[in-house]
Amino acid sequence: MEEIFSAVALRYPDWADAPYISAKAKGSVAKRLVEIADENDVPVVENAEMANVLSMQSVGSFIPESTYEAIATIFAFVIKLDEANS
Repeated sequence: MEEIFSAVALRYPDWADAPYISAKAKGSVAKRLVEIADENDVPVVENAEMANVLSMQSVGSFIPESTYEAIATIFAFVIKLDEANS
């Protein structure tokens, strides 16, 4: 059975205590969400397991505490990439 592609967008504004889910999608809409991110130079990290976990949450909700460590690792990776490309 083919796995359904999921995409979840996160935001972590200065005022927030944790990142929150700003968008999520599955299938062709998820692929378009990734395309839009790429077109706008928004970093994309492929992690199907994390996308599946986060896609169970509502848009606008903070990420679950159980994902803090994994998401922190992803954010640190993105920041390092951004600094390397600056």
